[in-house]
Amino acid sequence: MDNWYDRSFGDDYLIVYKHRNMEKAKMEAQAMAGWLQLPARAEVLDLCCGMGRHALALQEMGYGVTGIDLSASLLRVAREKDQQQLVTWVQGDMRELPFENRFDAVVNMFTSFGYFMADSENAEVLHQIRKVLKPGGVWLIDFLNPAHVRANLVPQSDRVINGHHIQESRVLVEDRVEKTIDLIRPDGEHVTYHERVKLYELAWFERHLRAAGLDLQVVYGDYDKVLYDANSPRMIMVGKVSAT
Repeated sequence: MDNWYDRSFGDDYLIVYKHRNMEKAKMEAQAMAGWLQLPARAEVLDLCCGMGRHALALQEMGYGVTGIDLSASLLRVAREKDQQQLVTWVQGDMRELPFENRFDAVVNMFTSFGYFMADSENAEVLHQIRKVLKPGGVWLIDFLNPAHVRANLVPQSDRVINGHHIQESRVLVEDRVEKTIDLIRPDGEHVTYHERVKLYELAWFERHLRAAGLDLQVVYGDYDKVLYDANSPRMIMVGKVSAT
């Protein structure tokens, strides 16, 4: 199952996650901009931008936006949506970002973190965020709440989208949650994908953010702006570059 993300974030991802919409992304972008106190025309990096929903929403709000993602398939869709090419789209790995001291803000949305088996590789992503931020820059990481996942995990789900039958199974394995996605196409073809995310607790982030030179200032539990607690569905961490 190594490097599951190389295969899972392809064209079929667009079918499995078709339900994610632009209207919700705009609401979330407005919340992010408020939490980060982004000045007008701030330069923002959407790290692991996927299909570009949040990058496009932030651009519509007047920010200069760069979206970076490893998936050529998802970036193709993002570019198609960006008909005037107002966002800069870059293909790249979050462990080795091709920028330095360039952005006023970095946002990392919807648990686009914890993909690697080695803790050191996931921690390196935090160092990369620090590398690309300007002095005084701000950041936001939107991650799942491990306690909520453990208490509310749905073992099986089943749905049909545009004739595609999607079966999803989820299991807890040691320090991570793993999902298996079985996709049956209208012609009967059956393909299987895997997703895997480390269940990092807030204490892990606090320790590794500090080591990366990033100050954690506040944690929200969801986009309704309620502060995080043990029952929150999400762990939306907001902070800035450390002063020293």
